[in-house]
Amino acid sequence: MESKTIHLAVVSIPAFSHQASIVEFCKRLVHFHHHFHVTCIFPTIDTPPSATITFLQSLPPNIHYTFLPPIKKQDLPQQHPPAVQIQLAVSQSMPSFRLALKSLCTSNTLAALVADPFANDALEIAKEFNLLSYIYFPPSAMTLSLFLHLPTLHELVSCEYKDHKDAIHIPGCIPIQGRDLPEHMQDRSSIAYQLILERCKRFSLADGFLVNSFSKIEAGTVSALVEHGKKPVHLVGPVIQTGSSSKSNESGCLRWLESQRPKSVLYVSFGSGGTLSQEQVNELAFGLESSGQKFLWVLRAPSVSANAAYLGAANDDPLQFLPLGFLERTKEQGLVVPSWAPQTQILSHSSIGGFLTHCGWNSTLESIVLGVPMIAWPLFAEQRLNAVLLTEGLKVALRPKFNENDIVVRKEIAEVVKELILGEEGSRTRQRIEVLKNAAVDALKEDGSSTRALSQFSNEIENFLRQSLQ
Repeated sequence: MESKTIHLAVVSIPAFSHQASIVEFCKRLVHFHHHFHVTCIFPTIDTPPSATITFLQSLPPNIHYTFLPPIKKQDLPQQHPPAVQIQLAVSQSMPSFRLALKSLCTSNTLAALVADPFANDALEIAKEFNLLSYIYFPPSAMTLSLFLHLPTLHELVSCEYKDHKDAIHIPGCIPIQGRDLPEHMQDRSSIAYQLILERCKRFSLADGFLVNSFSKIEAGTVSALVEHGKKPVHLVGPVIQTGSSSKSNESGCLRWLESQRPKSVLYVSFGSGGTLSQEQVNELAFGLESSGQKFLWVLRAPSVSANAAYLGAANDDPLQFLPLGFLERTKEQGLVVPSWAPQTQILSHSSIGGFLTHCGWNSTLESIVLGVPMIAWPLFAEQRLNAVLLTEGLKVALRPKFNENDIVVRKEIAEVVKELILGEEGSRTRQRIEVLKNAAVDALKEDGSSTRALSQFSNEIENFLRQSLQ
């Protein structure tokens, strides 16, 4: 290994889940390759998320960070959903990003840029500075394959994807129905779709891809991607958050879990940005209650938008939105925690027997790494795609049925909860995820597939530097 310091720049988006994932990747990179130094650059809407500030306080000395001048949320088009506002804010931050990158190139021998897929405007700027450029892809390789295939799919399919009668074939992946494509692809006339199509076309500027997944679950997808695109695709995951937090409700959650039987509790959480409607909160509450199973539910105030909390959660007390008398009736059965809980510590607890999840990829990987079978309840972004992979591909999750009003009713909830915790299919699901858990552990070992992928990435950058100096 060469000892000369190699500098990388990394750019993410103003969303904690993406920021945390790319920083955890950087921490793993510098742990195995001490000669790499990284500067993380974060576009900002109003102010950095408090969770990000806390998270960045424990960085190793060879990772630095800077926040770009904030874009004011009030200056973004309020009629657009959070995902669109985030992308527009990132695009507006590119002049500031160019100045930050120029400063880094002046003060260091900057070798490469690693960009979030939704900040890939930065790839064009990387070319201006003759940098090697990679996309760090926080979701699955299946989602990456879809994104790379989307410009072709756009030409092949003329109707809305949800109305397409035939299954959609993504290179290297199981067939899916059009309705399970990401939400921002469901209205082809929308600005959300136009933005994602534009970003997907820009993927060709990248010199390679770093994907937060591992070979046991997505090696076939990567083989198809490399064969088709002739560019390196490195599975460097599972990259998950492992650090503890000192949030005030942490000890209460864990103390409560200590008094429960092994594998008896269903953990219910919709991630860092997911919200349910008031009707769906009611149905979930009654479904959990009638299931008779123990539960630990992280509850947010309801909203008509499934990702309303993505740009900041409401200040309302979530507990006031529960059905009348629910907390009293279920005080021996479950625990409801407002807004936040220490997820990895909960999932690793011996009393947890299942995870009702929105299928965000960070949560999905945490569940796999910690061996917890899932109930797949996708809300937004690429989560329906992940749900298909989990239920039909890997078979480590059960999926409840939504009715014609896009609601999962209480009877359906009770049945799927009981099946996961007590049923035969739940038992088979538990066995399958135990196999994946062991594979994830192996991938992260010093001689594991994901660690070797980091070395291949390192070698590509070192070879690039050698060639540029000749």
